[in-house]
Amino acid sequence: MNYDDFADLYDHQYDIYRDDLHFYAGVAERTGGPVLEIGAGTGRVTAFLARRGVAVTGIEPSGRMIERGRTRAAADGLNLNFVQGDAQTFRLEQRFGLALAPFNALMHLYTPGEQLAALHNIHAHLAPGAAFVFDLYLPRFGKMNTVRHEGETFYGADGSRTDVFLVQRHDKPRQHITTEYHADTTHIGGQLTRRHYTLTQRYYTRFEVEWLLRYAGFEAPRVTGSFHGGPLETRSEVMVFQTRAI
Repeated sequence: MNYDDFADLYDHQYDIYRDDLHFYAGVAERTGGPVLEIGAGTGRVTAFLARRGVAVTGIEPSGRMIERGRTRAAADGLNLNFVQGDAQTFRLEQRFGLALAPFNALMHLYTPGEQLAALHNIHAHLAPGAAFVFDLYLPRFGKMNTVRHEGETFYGADGSRTDVFLVQRHDKPRQHITTEYHADTTHIGGQLTRRHYTLTQRYYTRFEVEWLLRYAGFEAPRVTGSFHGGPLETRSEVMVFQTRAI
């Protein structure tokens, strides 16, 4: 997934997402060591941790996302440590006391080979006994192959209005969900322009993730159904995994 063209829409959609921030900040502050963040994006979590004095290194494959994140951070007086690379192949000399993969970052690993390569690489960058914490959404989707507007409307400083429509397609055998985004902007003069983005994610089941972690050298994880704890249930929206490197 190339997020270079997706960076602006991504920021519009998720900049106000706060559900996970205090959870990850609490984990990082309790750990006390340097933190590795996988899939840092434009620095939503990275900046939140840095403001709290956490030493965090964000791994992000998209140069455009990093550029946008650094620009936003500089406006807030922050200097974020981003490294451009992907979860499977990045290499750092430093070993970390905690790795985070917030907001479905591991859903851009589409095959078992890619998943294990990333988990082994993350493990290799952790100190013995270091924690690995991440979340994934539960695979529940809206109506397939239907254009939907789910309330995402953004207003520009120039008076323009952007409405985001989406169409989803489900590849069940591969556990892929592909979302086609159509961002329609109505300008002051009435002109309509459209930008198109495609996002494919590979969703997981709970016990599939548990076996992947064990195979990659991690302990059996603690799994909760929210960022506030509690069991994973049918109505849960996320799976939160907490494990350690053996």
